[in-house]
Amino acid sequence: MKNLFFILFFITLTLNVINSQCETWVGKKFEEDAKNAHSIYRQSMKIKDFTLAFEYWEQVYKMAPAADGNRDVQFWDGIEIYNWKLAQETDENVRKGYITKILSIFDDMAKCYLNNAITVKNCNSDSCHIQKAGYVYGRKAYEMFNTYKSPNAEVFENLKKSIDYAGNKAEYIILNPYGLALADLYQKGALSTEEVRIYTEKIQNIAEYNIKNNPQYSEYWKQALEKMDYDDEEVLRDVFDCEFFKKKFKPLFEQNKDNSEVLKYILVTLKKQDCAEDDPFLLEVDAAWKVYAKEFNAALQDSLEKANPALAANRLANEGKYNESVQKYQQAINQESDPERKANYYYAMAAIQFAHLNQYSTARTNAQKAGQLKQNWGKPYILIGDMYSKTSKSCGDDWNQRVAILAALDKYYYAKSIDPNSVGQANNRINKFEGSKPKKDEGFMRKLSEGTVVNTGCWIGENVRLRYSD
Repeated sequence: MKNLFFILFFITLTLNVINSQCETWVGKKFEEDAKNAHSIYRQSMKIKDFTLAFEYWEQVYKMAPAADGNRDVQFWDGIEIYNWKLAQETDENVRKGYITKILSIFDDMAKCYLNNAITVKNCNSDSCHIQKAGYVYGRKAYEMFNTYKSPNAEVFENLKKSIDYAGNKAEYIILNPYGLALADLYQKGALSTEEVRIYTEKIQNIAEYNIKNNPQYSEYWKQALEKMDYDDEEVLRDVFDCEFFKKKFKPLFEQNKDNSEVLKYILVTLKKQDCAEDDPFLLEVDAAWKVYAKEFNAALQDSLEKANPALAANRLANEGKYNESVQKYQQAINQESDPERKANYYYAMAAIQFAHLNQYSTARTNAQKAGQLKQNWGKPYILIGDMYSKTSKSCGDDWNQRVAILAALDKYYYAKSIDPNSVGQANNRINKFEGSKPKKDEGFMRKLSEGTVVNTGCWIGENVRLRYSD
């Protein structure tokens, strides 16, 4: 009974808070005063007298935030007034207070729509109010990202509300902050692959719906979706498989069968996502690409590759000519003076030697060179860790295989320690292999205590400090 009392008390308290945020002046004792204050501040805003407008807006907002319940104008006006105050202010503490107030007004407005406290024209169901709340959260997220420079985690929480509530009625302006915030949070390990999948599919479905069914803003949606896909390209390739990209690209392919650049982009992406070489859609794209691009690309590629051997290396790799690709990358390295570009070439060469040529020692050497040339770059060390984890089973019995996993884990931990952008990938691998560390009872049988330095043996040849799985 006591628990039930507290639950009912909490619900009542919550409803009272929402109702106070959504108060109207209709039928209230203060109705005339509220209307007068509303009229004065609205007239003041028309002549850009924000000082006077704020005085009367503040009065009416305290009395009746939702005005007469038929409009949300007082919320939007409050946001505009506080933005004006923000622009005049130089004290950072005061500015932070203004931003907090602006964001709270957005929240109050959204809650009032969710509470059906504001009338939506031509609306006969709760869905209209929910969609309007999603619209408000979308605007809030957009301003948080672009104007107030709020943390990406907070921006993304509001974007999720916008997507969930507004659905196909969301605005295209949310795509840019979504793409950039998602990429940042995923790379930092703050978003799981499942969250990325769920919300990416949701927002892409919304965008595709509007591209087809929203003639007024179709082009805006299309451009925003392309920008978002570009910002999230690395994340999407890490998270999604071939089937996702096939579904995504089929409408794009149908609309661009005579656009060689689009066809090339689709084809390269499908190959990078390990689509089967005999996949019908990949073959169809490949055939269309060859019709329009063969001669032009051959001449252009020849010219570019003479000036930049790395382009030839990339092409050869895509063609499966891995030895030739490595030779071209070495040529590019020999001609290059910029350390960062050299590092990228060494990394690309190492990735090919590891994944396709089984040249593990050489691949490791080149990955190490990449890491030395480009400081605080975690990817080369993740690649070395992948070499160790993949080849661990060739390192002897179960004990030696598990010791080899320790060498891989060391590389993953090192990568994330020097490069925030590698945290997500490193953590995914660490979570996968933590359970494959040596077994404690096996170590005791060998009279090896935790912390003892041992050598992995096999081609890896790394000294590692023993850690045991739980």
